[in-house]
Amino acid sequence: MIELGLARISRLLKDIPIRWRAIHVAGTNGKGSVCAYASAMLKAGKIKSGRFTSPHLIDRWDCITIDEETVDEKLFYEVESVVKARDQNEDIRASEFELLTATAFEIFNREKIEIGVIEVGMGGRQDATNVLEHPSVTVITKIGKDHESFLGTTLEEIAYQKAGIMKRGLPCIIDGSNTPTVVEVLRTNAKEVKAAPLVFVPQETELEHQVWNVLPKDQFEEHQQMNVCLAFEAIKEALAQEHPSIETHLLLPATQMTHWPGRLQNISIESLVGRKQDILLDGAHNAQSAEVLGSYVDRKLREGSRPVTWVVAMSKGKNVQEVLSCFLRPRDNIIAVNFGPVDGMPWVSSDDVNNILCAAQSLDVSGHSVEGSRKLDDALRLAVDVANRGPLVVAGSLYLVSDVLRLVRAVEKLR
Repeated sequence: MIELGLARISRLLKDIPIRWRAIHVAGTNGKGSVCAYASAMLKAGKIKSGRFTSPHLIDRWDCITIDEETVDEKLFYEVESVVKARDQNEDIRASEFELLTATAFEIFNREKIEIGVIEVGMGGRQDATNVLEHPSVTVITKIGKDHESFLGTTLEEIAYQKAGIMKRGLPCIIDGSNTPTVVEVLRTNAKEVKAAPLVFVPQETELEHQVWNVLPKDQFEEHQQMNVCLAFEAIKEALAQEHPSIETHLLLPATQMTHWPGRLQNISIESLVGRKQDILLDGAHNAQSAEVLGSYVDRKLREGSRPVTWVVAMSKGKNVQEVLSCFLRPRDNIIAVNFGPVDGMPWVSSDDVNNILCAAQSLDVSGHSVEGSRKLDDALRLAVDVANRGPLVVAGSLYLVSDVLRLVRAVEKLR
């Protein structure tokens, strides 16, 4: 289950000094992308770094990287066993995410990284990663509604939780496209904890010029442009303290080679179902990310009036109708499916397919072919038949995206 709070993680790490500095990233959408861009730039600058993001995508240890390479499986299990033994011996009763966080931080110690790029798991104020007391810089991305049962039902309440990663005397880089009320919450919190300076992107025109004088802006989607700028400003702040001689703008090209699996990812499923055309995978699971996906699909995949076929799963507790309304269009097709159990996250479960189908029907969009399947391979075969070589998208949950990637890997290993 999810248990927010810093008491247990603090006990897990009380005798383990964190010897590296951190770029600590909170927000609702874009956290992972910011971490990926920042990590890529650190590698380009030959700064030994680690990255910790969540959830994992295929294997439980792939959320931890060293210099952009997934941590060795043997090392992961070795360190995890030490952390779990400490948890049991001291009767800490840490949550799964706290155990994973402690494992990542200890691996970073063993690997002697210099900078860790750390994504908040949920919220910020009471998230296990907030055990970091002295990061180099904090980042707050776009804030939207998600995990309302834990973080609050309004954007302002959620922003308050995200703002909890701010630290006294340390810079915070903020997505300036957040709503005025969210920005006000962030400013108020910064004033209370004496965090400074606050840098709002993209209002900083000098930053914009620095980035797009080096990178071809039109090669990045709009949300990616913001995330690149956030990551670059964070890198500037982090390296200014320890590596002032590095010309940070020279690191920007590394972002062009950054691939963030499960987000606008094109993949072949020919080995599974014989379809020769790639499909699109995206873990959009809340209204904000679904709007971005819907806009992308409208611009890139819709050919005239040809419908898009969607394979959708969602976690229980999500506002299914709100998410679906962001990307379903007249005459689209939807196939609802369950994702499987999530390793290390027993509290996560898939919503019932009938709930997804009812939500789709309630949108009163004509021409839908609405079907349901409880097996992913069956759902993909059905989707391929319905799509008839037209655009096909898998969305609604990163856990569903993970299942697809895992299924493709398993089949290709047998070939």
